[in-house]
Amino acid sequence: METFGVFMPILRHSIEFCPGIIAAALVALTAHAIGKVETLVLGYELVDGLVFAIVLGTLIHTCAGLPSSLQPGIAFSGKTLLEIAIVLLGATIDARTIANVGPVVIAAVIILVCLSLLVSYGICRLLGLSDRLSTLVACGNSICGNSAIIAAAPVIGARSDDVASSIAFTAALGIVVVLVLPALYSASHFSEWQYGVLAGMTVYAVPQVVAATAPVSAVSVQIGTVVKLIRVLMLGPVVLLLRCVSGTRGPNRLPVTHLLPWFIVGFFAAMAARNFGILPPRAIEFANQSSAVLTILSMAALGLSVNMRTVFASGGKVLLAGILSIAALASMSVVGLMIL
Repeated sequence: METFGVFMPILRHSIEFCPGIIAAALVALTAHAIGKVETLVLGYELVDGLVFAIVLGTLIHTCAGLPSSLQPGIAFSGKTLLEIAIVLLGATIDARTIANVGPVVIAAVIILVCLSLLVSYGICRLLGLSDRLSTLVACGNSICGNSAIIAAAPVIGARSDDVASSIAFTAALGIVVVLVLPALYSASHFSEWQYGVLAGMTVYAVPQVVAATAPVSAVSVQIGTVVKLIRVLMLGPVVLLLRCVSGTRGPNRLPVTHLLPWFIVGFFAAMAARNFGILPPRAIEFANQSSAVLTILSMAALGLSVNMRTVFASGGKVLLAGILSIAALASMSVVGLMIL
């Protein structure tokens, strides 16, 4: 009986979380199915499944509302499962592939990401966006879109409305960039290699990089993907920096042991395990698939926690900030290519 009593809190929380997790899973499955239909029709994924998940969840909450019984499971899915997904993401990053592009390109990408973070944040603040929302937009624009926003949100204590707003508009702009870039290549004098670098620097998601570069050449796809992976690799250091900055705000500083969230430690540990050959190929593939599943589940939960009417209250400024930020990033990328 005493042993059973130890497990009672776990059982109680599991039962409490189940309805919300199931609701998020149903939304995620629906979004995944829509994405599959999209791929069959178009031949590639133009709109990421994460976007479908958050939009569907948000529409459900906005139009129909949610019973309180779903809230614990939705909160668990949007935070804890998301942090696990970030850890698994580390196992999908191959540092050797990134190193093959050469130190000059790697350094240029890192510098551009840092500059973009500062410029994007400054643009958002000038437009009157809050500190946290500005940080999310800057991270999404400069690093890797949804994934960067998702990783930065719990570290800076961002609200669900801020996360949903930044993801919704950066996702919409990401689609526009994918459609515009191939036309830009046709009208420019970029080489296939240069175009690949430009696409890798400006497009938000890896599948979208492939969609933007595949119409040009295999060379563009390869260099674009590698440049994009370098940007993804910046996720860990940037989130760690955000944690340090947010942890030292205010009169009471957090202890040093609290400045490094467990999922960032896990992210670097998983990446190191992959690149030192500790993880077998099947484990890496499992981590890749599991990260994708947990992320879309978390995005569905995030959508279910948001009322769209609140998002619309600041939507115009977020959209304008996103447009100006992506324009600034593209301009800096072109200047960087000219220097290289």
